Amino acid sequence: MARPGRPPQDPARQLERAHRILDAAAELILRWGYDKTTIEDVARAAGVAKGTIYLHWKTRDALFVALLRRDRVLMVRQVRAAAPGTLPELIGALTTALLRRPLTRAAVVGDSQMLGKLTRQKLESGGTTEGAAAFDRYLDELAALGAVRSDLGADEGLALVTALLYGFLVPQGMRPEEWRLPDERVAELVADAVGRTLGTGAPPDPGVARATRACLDAIEEIACRKLAVSLGVATLPEEK
Repeated sequence: MARPGRPPQDPARQLERAHRILDAAAELILRWGYDKTTIEDVARAAGVAKGTIYLHWKTRDALFVALLRRDRVLMVRQVRAAAPGTLPELIGALTTALLRRPLTRAAVVGDSQMLGKLTRQKLESGGTTEGAAAFDRYLDELAALGAVRSDLGADEGLALVTALLYGFLVPQGMRPEEWRLPDERVAELVADAVGRTLGTGAPPDPGVARATRACLDAIEEIACRKLAVSLGVATLPEEK
């Protein structure tokens, strides 16, 4: 209920303000890191009062969780825009998206220099578990279609994909910049490694592309639902 004499807030304006705050937080955390970024810093950069931020998020951690959740939604939509139709294409597009989104990449590889104590907190275990379950179902479908090895369980397939992805992403961040491979080449190598490790060499089946789209649909739905909770809305507006 609105306070007497105080008109109710416009939900659209509230959402716009929340995104403006998150934009400011993203810029600061990329510049200084999580541990050195304060609510006062974010408020100043966003042009709002410190108390306004607490109208959206009760704690500093909650604000930055919302930031990571938003970045995850944007990453999934970037992957979808690449229209992958096979498992190697999906993993290649995911690798490209991760390399282009430093916040989500830092969360994936546990970059404590950027994300500080957030890397040591299981802030999104529910969403991660749901996403893993969706990917397991996807691998099961691909196995039934003869597109991936049937001698491996879905959990084993996911473990292999994760190991290959991390095996390329982590060393990239540790190498001097002049020794790093181009992002496009890293994505190609990861996709090729996944195809060689899990693929069967069978001719492509139309069902593979449908299963890939369904997997991305499920992962996007999970990511959007988590972000909606962080933004205090029932659902996210349709993507423009």
